[in-house]
This record gives sequence, structure tokens and C-alpha cells, in this order.
Amino acid sequence: MRVSPSILVIVGGLAVLVAVIVTNQVLPADDPGVARLRPWLAARALGVTAYLLLALDVGVGLVLAHPRNAVAWRLTKPVFPWHELLTVFTFAFLAMHVGLLAADPYANVGPIGALVPGLSGYRPPAVAVGTVGTYALVLTAVSAKWTKLLPSGWWLRLHRFSVVAFLLIWTHAVLAGTDSGVLLPMYLATGCLILAAVAHRWWTARARPARREVVTGSPARVATRPTPVPVPVAEQA
Repeated sequence: MRVSPSILVIVGGLAVLVAVIVTNQVLPADDPGVARLRPWLAARALGVTAYLLLALDVGVGLVLAHPRNAVAWRLTKPVFPWHELLTVFTFAFLAMHVGLLAADPYANVGPIGALVPGLSGYRPPAVAVGTVGTYALVLTAVSAKWTKLLPSGWWLRLHRFSVVAFLLIWTHAVLAGTDSGVLLPMYLATGCLILAAVAHRWWTARARPARREVVTGSPARVATRPTPVPVPVAEQA
């Protein structure tokens, strides 16, 4: 995964902007209650953004890994940089989401609860699923970065685990968010699209060997010369 200096500047600028807004440096809140809620609201917005970026990132990855991409679509060269870029921004928004929840007393998650599954003061099972999903995402990203350190073929097996990580993050988003009821149509739509893409890729990969076996096992057509028809002696005379 290649991260250019300009990308780092953009991510750093986003982090500074979030910090400025959360600390009431822009549009200071007159109501102390509103000021107390701002970090939590920012964390929720960052989490939803990270989820949407992850859904798009996984979808792009499924396109790149589709069996038809190598033979028909040929989208690897133009699409792969977007896959890397989406991964960077997904982790950036995810890190800000986790960091704010860990530092915000109102969220009642805490640093330990954000890092250790099951120790959050707020909805422990739902937050634990999100923590495990985050670790799974880190595993897939690390395996893609240092492929040479792994045995042959292992990085791809680990990278496919990103679909499981997405399902864990999806479950966390539905169960942990107080606004999940309002956003449920969006979660259902994105989740169904990802599952449909996974099913289509699996079905295509499963059908290809069968088609190859049929083509390989079909009898070869051998061009033969037509057998000459004997002409009666009377007609020859």
C-alpha cells in the first residue's frame, strides 16, 4: 500500500479539523450539554463515514478479485489505486472514530473498552464485535502490505478475510449506534450489495472449472477427406 505525502497531508488536515470542531474552537456551544455531546456526535459521524468507505473499499476489492476481471473486464490498472486510497481513508476515519470514543467520557467506552473486546461500559457485546472487526481489517491490510513475509498464497487467503471483517463491522454499526434505526435502510442496502457481490464472485469461480472441464473433455474434431464414391464400369466407358 503506497501512501503519498499529499494523502498524509489530507488525512492530517481532516484530523485537525475534527479536533477543532470537537474542542468548540469553531461555533462555540452556549449550552454545556451541547458542548458535551459534540465529541460523541463527531465520533458517530466518523464511524458512519468509515463504514461507507469500507463498504466501497470491499466492493472495489471484489471487482478486482472477480474471475472475469483478468480475462474480460481488465480493470486492475485503473481501479487498484482507488482500492489503496479507499483503504487509507477507511483506516483514517476508523482511527478517529475509535480515538474519540475512547477519550470521550460521555461515550462510556474508554481506552480499554475500545481495545479489549467486552470491556466497554457502553453496549459491551456490540462494541466488542466492532473491535474484533477492526483487528480483522488490520490483519488484512498488513497481509497485503508485507506479502513477501508470508508463505506463498497466504496473503490472498488472509485478504479474503476482509469480507468477514466487513460483516463484523456491519453488525457493530447496526447494534451499537443509537441512530441505527434511522440508518437501517442504508445498512441493509450496502450489506445486501456486498453479499450479492460475494455470491456472484463465488458462483463465477465455481462455474469456471466446470466449463473448462466440458471444453477439455469434448471430442476433438478431426478433419478427414471424403471417401471417394466408386463409379460403375459402364459409366466409365
